[in-house]
Amino acid sequence: MKLLRIYTDEAAYFGDRKVFEEVASRARDAKMAGATVLQALFGFGQTAHEHRRHFLEDDQSLVIEIIDDEARLRDFVATLADISGIGLITLEAVEVLGGENARPAR
Repeated sequence: MKLLRIYTDEAAYFGDRKVFEEVASRARDAKMAGATVLQALFGFGQTAHEHRRHFLEDDQSLVIEIIDDEARLRDFVATLADISGIGLITLEAVEVLGGENARPAR
């Protein structure tokens, strides 16, 4: 199994939908094994713009984590090419040890 991480922020939109919502929806539609959107307390990227919760607006950094087989994740990433507002996309090995929704080893 692999863990895909997609970095974005709350202020990023794809059309009239937030980027994280679009990515999570596509992951569900692609029947990925699992996806979670995490909010960061603070973050910055290449531009060094500080992303944090503000009183009047939300501009926090977000990380979307998706777990599945490597080939399925690589195919999924290719379907995101039309979405701007995505920062880095990383892929790393993970070992699934258990849990109610753990898939059996293939």
